[in-house]
Amino acid sequence: MTKALQVAMDGPASAGKSTVAKLVAKRFGYIYCDTGAMYRSVTWAALDRNITLDNIAAIIKLAQEITISFEPGAEEQRVFVDGHEVTKVIRSNEVAENVSAVAAIPEVRSEMVKEQRKIATQGGIVMDGRDIGTTVLPNAPVKIFLVASAHERARRRFEENQAKGIATSTLEELQKAIELRDQKDSTRKVSPLTKAKDAIEIDSTHLTIDQVVSEISKIIEKKCNN
Repeated sequence: MTKALQVAMDGPASAGKSTVAKLVAKRFGYIYCDTGAMYRSVTWAALDRNITLDNIAAIIKLAQEITISFEPGAEEQRVFVDGHEVTKVIRSNEVAENVSAVAAIPEVRSEMVKEQRKIATQGGIVMDGRDIGTTVLPNAPVKIFLVASAHERARRRFEENQAKGIATSTLEELQKAIELRDQKDSTRKVSPLTKAKDAIEIDSTHLTIDQVVSEISKIIEKKCNN
């Protein structure tokens, strides 16, 4: 029987973390936790309530008050804020352009990290984000740092948005937005995007999803057999 391990998966925007993490979790019968969706949910809630991003106190209060929940869906995990489904709307350009600012607020991160650690307590979980291996689950026995070129990540996001019917920018605009997101995530003061010292880096630029899942699965199996 597979051990109930904590698997931390980090990497920059659109590197394929969520897609891969969901498939790995399914393969091992683990829970999947999309931490990025949690920050996007707070951002959406702030925008929906017309809270300006410079009103830090109001955003902190909002993060403490709202309830973010997940449910399995036929094609993708469904995300809810206070019972209202936000699965698609949290992937909008408006949310994408503002989530870094919200995620950089220390008190918001603290609130989200508390929830994420609760979910991961029993193990048997694949959690993806920006700071899982370094901050949220620093003792996770399996840490993956998934990367890909900015151009490839923009192409993937562009095709994903088109397939889901989400209004999108041009490929060039998406690449610029991704590069800006990388810069913001890597330089923020609280829990910046950093590869954990004991994380295994996988470059998915020229790999298929199945190849990435296979590589990570081998790492988990090896750790389970140790």
